[in-house]
Amino acid sequence: MATTANTDHTGNHPPGAEKMYQDPNNTANTNGGIGRQMTHEEHQTAVAASMFGYGPLAHVNTSASGRLPAFGGEFQPGLYKGVKDRKFANPAPLGLSAFALTTFVLSLINMNTRGVGHPNLVVGIAFGYGGLVQLLAGMWEMAVGNTFGATALSSYGGFWLSFAIILTPGGFAIEEAYTNMTDFLDAFGFFLMGWFIFTTILLLCTLRSTIAFFTLFFTLDLAFLLLGIGYLHRDAKGEPNPPVIKAGGFFGLLAAFAAWYNAIAGIADDSNSFFIIPVAHFPWSVKGQELRKEKSERATV
Repeated sequence: MATTANTDHTGNHPPGAEKMYQDPNNTANTNGGIGRQMTHEEHQTAVAASMFGYGPLAHVNTSASGRLPAFGGEFQPGLYKGVKDRKFANPAPLGLSAFALTTFVLSLINMNTRGVGHPNLVVGIAFGYGGLVQLLAGMWEMAVGNTFGATALSSYGGFWLSFAIILTPGGFAIEEAYTNMTDFLDAFGFFLMGWFIFTTILLLCTLRSTIAFFTLFFTLDLAFLLLGIGYLHRDAKGEPNPPVIKAGGFFGLLAAFAAWYNAIAGIADDSNSFFIIPVAHFPWSVKGQELRKEKSERATV
């Protein structure tokens, strides 16, 4: 089956991949090397590898739709039209990295790592990196036409800014304004449950994307749920439930590492890396169905 590369690409594939698939009989000199058609065995290997998100077919469009498959490194949960010669760089890794680091530090504190239980330090990170930088990344996602990325990154940037405003020691005095600490803990629990609902909505939009992208939102969703429950279902002393908060911190850590994983998938390409980060498309995704169709057609030949 002939395949045609999309010239509007993410940049995450080996040099010469476009010409290799655009002209199967290409024997011209490409980037100083001699181009050639892949053998049947090499093509089979490349198709198998692309199902796990790596290899020369990983981020190359092989359909006639002119759209690229879902990719967490671009914060795209479904098929999307690549932006050729865009003036903006890919803002998704920046937003993912800002989210990851802030979540990483807060999650360690939620797990009471080394006895640290007060999130005062996170306030500064939440204002500067998780809040402001991630919000800017979300605005840049709007500029490149990514509705999902703009909604998610801008919203979580707003989350970190609001989180920092609420917990700024001696600053906005929001916590001190409550005469009853129980009311504050309940209100903060409502705040977290609202973010659980919002994250669930985004999670539903990743069901046909990649495993790495889905894992990010799945673990984050569980983190918000458990943290919300921890504040609403308190212990005998009336404090946030320690085991539940620690469980929320654990899933927050997983979400942080999943965000970093997707970020490096968006950063690493043939210009700066010796390998492509595997992201693994779901079998029922558009990319997965396309690969299964190709495999079936080759089997019948």
